[in-house]
Amino acid sequence: MKEVSEQQIRASFVNCSKGEAKRLFIPRDLEERPWEDLDFLGWSDPGAPDRSYLVTERDGRLVGVALRSGAKQRGFLHRSMCSFCLTTHPGNGVSLMTARRTGEAGRLGNSVGEYMCADLACSLYTRGKKSPAFGGRLQESIPVEQKVERTRTGLFAFLDKITA
Repeated sequence: MKEVSEQQIRASFVNCSKGEAKRLFIPRDLEERPWEDLDFLGWSDPGAPDRSYLVTERDGRLVGVALRSGAKQRGFLHRSMCSFCLTTHPGNGVSLMTARRTGEAGRLGNSVGEYMCADLACSLYTRGKKSPAFGGRLQESIPVEQKVERTRTGLFAFLDKITA
């Protein structure tokens, strides 16, 4: 992913109003992000722990979605797997993230969801740049490029559900 600015991020959101996009929290460390290792920029709102955001490049343009996470009350012995990067995490490391659909469906309250890494660091887990707590990566014989493609395919399928 190429480095993006705060203005580009705010303009990219497809499932919230321009006013909501203008008010949402944007991380202040954008210039420090490992852009070359990211398939998407993901972050949580520190002031609203149930809100997260995801921005990615698709077909030459940025697409951003606002997400809501489910209740986080799992025990440490419970393990869940991210549907994008196939990383397993203990406790609350994976969360059901839901996104309001675009258009009329979204106005009617329809949403879609996926189980995702709660820290939205799927790109880094896929590339081996970040390790989950207590292991969690399945041993695979496929190259990193195929893992990245699988992660991107899952991400784009989720975006398709949001914008359909």
